[in-house]
Amino acid sequence: MYLDGSAPVAVVDEVPDILALLGDRSTLARQQQPAFRIEEAAGAADVTAYRQLRRAAFVHEQGLFAHHDLDDRDTDPRTVVLVAKDPQGTVVGGVRLCPVDDGPDLGWWQGGRLVVARGARGPHGIGAALVRAACARAETEGVLRFDATVQARSEPLFRRLGWQRVRDTTVAGTPHVLMRRPIGRIAAQTAATKAALGPLLAELPAPTGFVGDDGAPVPGTDVIAACDAIVPSMVERDPEWAGWCAVLVNVNDLAAMGASPLGLLDAVGARDAAHAARVLSGLTRAARSYGIPVLGGHTQLGVPAALSVTALGRTDRPVPGGGGRPGHAVWLTADLGGGWRPGYRGRQWDSTTHRRTNELRAMTGAVAAARPAAAKDVSMAGIAGTLGMLAEASGCRAVLDVAAVPRPREATVGDWFTCFPGFAMLTADEPGAPPLPAGPATGAVCGELTEGQGVGLRWPDGEITEAVTSTVTGMGTA
Repeated sequence: MYLDGSAPVAVVDEVPDILALLGDRSTLARQQQPAFRIEEAAGAADVTAYRQLRRAAFVHEQGLFAHHDLDDRDTDPRTVVLVAKDPQGTVVGGVRLCPVDDGPDLGWWQGGRLVVARGARGPHGIGAALVRAACARAETEGVLRFDATVQARSEPLFRRLGWQRVRDTTVAGTPHVLMRRPIGRIAAQTAATKAALGPLLAELPAPTGFVGDDGAPVPGTDVIAACDAIVPSMVERDPEWAGWCAVLVNVNDLAAMGASPLGLLDAVGARDAAHAARVLSGLTRAARSYGIPVLGGHTQLGVPAALSVTALGRTDRPVPGGGGRPGHAVWLTADLGGGWRPGYRGRQWDSTTHRRTNELRAMTGAVAAARPAAAKDVSMAGIAGTLGMLAEASGCRAVLDVAAVPRPREATVGDWFTCFPGFAMLTADEPGAPPLPAGPATGAVCGELTEGQGVGLRWPDGEITEAVTSTVTGMGTA
């Protein structure tokens, strides 16, 4: 179904619709002109028509306001107005959505002023379609918390659309209910990337103490080994970037363990020599930038694209990912420089390709210098998902203060919390412990570990919404 209430109709030249010829009512209904369509307000005329509907409903019909229902959100340039129009283009309904706070957009938005013209109410479902459209728009804006204060009589509608009651409240002397739309972006990402690991890896003969860590101590030595593969589709379409990232992710894994890099081993598969050369070009450039040698590897041509790199490092005191305890403060130290990698907007932040070797080495040596109780570099599970893994390995729950998380201005909260951020390190330690000396990276205390499981997002009003409801990997305590 489309948001305007219509359904797609297959059109085949010169071939009659048999069901329509037979008088099938559902088929005939689909072929009729849609009763309405929903779009963003196109200009001042649409906004004016929407506000006139609001005044008719909330001032004259319901008496909620004395003269008008306008407020500061109507003049906020970030406010989005969605309108429903009938086949003649007349605005017959609307809704607005906008950030809650006047300051930086924290990914906490509210919907409101939902209205449908009196003559358009009824079986068309315009109100429900506007609510669904507002939810879809909020998620495209990177929103992680979406609230709406609705009249008590509208609560059943919102419940049917998947919203949850938070509490009763009063607006203009009339009973209202604060409702919240669950946004499962973080939970869905962590489930897709990490949830299968526990059962899948349970029988491997792995040493205890570093379960789920970024690197693995080699028994009887001070060597740390790490290994990461790059998604084949990325190797195929963006080989130079794949080569760079293969070094990046492995060096970050060593860095999270507090290990100094010794060298890399690469395994490359490519359809031909030209494609392999592009992969190796990116890998070579990254290895030189980080100042780490490529010790050897394997290259095979005439096969589907593939890339895996193993990194070796050294430390006699590896920092575990599961060393956190309830009461520990959570730090995020991230390089906010750079920007979205072309072709990966909202998914991969490139903060490293413009950095000099001394800057990269300062960041990757920061955990070794500070030696926090626990550390994990932010992986494809994103900030919240990776924090969930640190908390799981530590036998804890984590609470993340949304407003305290260092974030580039160009990234929405939803994108930043779920993207791969180039260099970003999550650490846990006693309150008051010194920050990581990570050169150009920005660090801040942005949460704590507590008793329990999962990850909660704490907002400026003190409310906590659940980002991860239980464990991330199922691998348990390290």
